[in-house]
Amino acid sequence: MLHKLALSVIAAGLIVPVAACSGGNQKSSTTTAGAPGSITIAGSTALLPLVKQAALDYQTKHPNVKISVSGGGSMTGITQAAQKGVDIGDSDVPAPNQPSLVDREVAVVPFGVVVNPATNVKNLTVEQIRDIFTGKTTNWSQAGGANQQITIINRPRSSGTRAVFVQKIMGGAQPSESGLTQDSSGTVATMVAQTPGAVSYVAMSYVKRDKLYAVSIDGVAPTVANVESGKYPFWSYEHMLTNGQPSAQVADFINFVKSDTPLLGQLGFIPISSMKATR
Repeated sequence: MLHKLALSVIAAGLIVPVAACSGGNQKSSTTTAGAPGSITIAGSTALLPLVKQAALDYQTKHPNVKISVSGGGSMTGITQAAQKGVDIGDSDVPAPNQPSLVDREVAVVPFGVVVNPATNVKNLTVEQIRDIFTGKTTNWSQAGGANQQITIINRPRSSGTRAVFVQKIMGGAQPSESGLTQDSSGTVATMVAQTPGAVSYVAMSYVKRDKLYAVSIDGVAPTVANVESGKYPFWSYEHMLTNGQPSAQVADFINFVKSDTPLLGQLGFIPISSMKATR
């Protein structure tokens, strides 16, 4: 069952409506795409923390502009942008077969394979991760951890985070559907922190180390330096998609997101210009 959360983020007297956990197939409730003085955005929950805060900062500098930000997952972002339901669709992955969409990469997001700390697991090989998520390994003792049943928490197939996980870690194999499924990064992080034996995958911006732990992969920790150098494998470019060339107002906001290096670092994202790794 898909869960929905509706959050209102208030700063400096300005409001950015945020639906952080809407399902991948949900249509945006926003009807102001293209309206003067407004920008509507939906999609990736991995990118959501950056876009929410950037929207608040931008409105402080441009009080005549109202920005509405919602989640829903990468497929929602791609679909809503293609249907002109929003001005910007956020996605963890590119949007092939959508010739009307203009793609701008705005940041790099490191992802982590995250576990409940009680598992006592600090490092997993790629092979061990694949065995866990395909159901071959069912107890953490089989992976050097506690004698504890493994609980897999997946993302739905509409999730860009899942698509990156399948591509970068699973070698194209889909995870087992026998576990739980949660449709937003924030909910996944909460579930792993609260569920003994839990494991999932989430953007590092959601990882609170006293609540859940992002394991090293093949002995390489998910640090910024390791992502930039390409030593750590689990990361992706974040995309902001528009239907055709964006208006000057929308283009200015996209550039604002991409160029705010201090905010990127504060929220766990990496400027594209810092990447030394090849695609």
